[in-house]
Amino acid sequence: MAEVNISEARKAYGALNILHGVNIDIRDGEFVVLVGPSGCGKSTLLRMVAGLESITGGTISIGGKIVNNLPPKDRDIAMVFQSYALYPHKTVAENMVFALRLQKQPADLIKQRLQAAAETLDLVPYLDRYPRQLSGGQRQRVAMGRAIVRSPQVFLFDEPLSNLDAKLRVQMRKEIKELHQRLRTTTIYVTHDQVEAMTMADKIVVMQGGKIEQTGTPLELYDRPRNTFVATFIGSPSMNLLKGHYKADGAVFVTETGDEIALGFTPEASDGQAVLLGVRPEHLSLAPSGLKTTVNVTEPTGHETMVFLRYGSGELVAVLSERHDFEPGQAVTIAARPGKLHLFDAESGKTLRRD
Repeated sequence: MAEVNISEARKAYGALNILHGVNIDIRDGEFVVLVGPSGCGKSTLLRMVAGLESITGGTISIGGKIVNNLPPKDRDIAMVFQSYALYPHKTVAENMVFALRLQKQPADLIKQRLQAAAETLDLVPYLDRYPRQLSGGQRQRVAMGRAIVRSPQVFLFDEPLSNLDAKLRVQMRKEIKELHQRLRTTTIYVTHDQVEAMTMADKIVVMQGGKIEQTGTPLELYDRPRNTFVATFIGSPSMNLLKGHYKADGAVFVTETGDEIALGFTPEASDGQAVLLGVRPEHLSLAPSGLKTTVNVTEPTGHETMVFLRYGSGELVAVLSERHDFEPGQAVTIAARPGKLHLFDAESGKTLRRD
């Protein structure tokens, strides 16, 4: 296990800049998730750590050693890819120990590590099978087992669950997290799925356009987003944003339709400033007074009800814990739970709430 330090890392292809001076410090044994939309540079950064992409500027160190110019085999990392990358003509056991045999490791060590990894991942009954005889989840376990037997300082995961169906993704999420809790190997995990990030990470790095928007624990990003990008990217469904202006007298948000909402805190905003009010769908509830909306679409999920509501010229999404049978066009009054509001500058998108 080892610390990973990324300092002012840049990547460019000719005149095209992909990463713009990224800084990340990853503690020994930490599980860090790089998350962001497609094209934000997260996979490029992971491949730079692995040595599969050259670094244009800055430094990357693993265990205190700068690895900028080291080939992948000398970085003591193991990578799990989205596509599994298994040899179809080799058995599960042969796939898992292939790298150890290339390193000419002793037969006893290979057998010992294979058995330990197979038991950890429940692969013992499948060691003599070929990849074509396995399910998607089993193939992903084999790919993980191939990484585990190498006992690397760092695990790198590049969107490993994106090829699996929804139910299997949930199961594999749990298994990867349990694996990290047992091994405590430093892990960098790339995904575009913010639910994966929230449920698995010790620390999340939110990226956009080759830059870091915010770094923190899952709940820090959920409770205290630095800007509207993080606010709407973290959380599912996304945070609602209402346009309006700030009224200093009473610390009130005034919507475009003239409704007033008490913030419950004093933001760093001036009277009359154009702002955005943020409230998460799960923090909205039915109320005798509040915003008067009309129902557009209702999506019952069993334990809760998701309701898409028209308000003014826009739309709000509310997640209600109870079951409701709303009709399209039905009038519904909603209000936000106290203490659950966010305020952002309308132009820059930066938070205006003091913590």
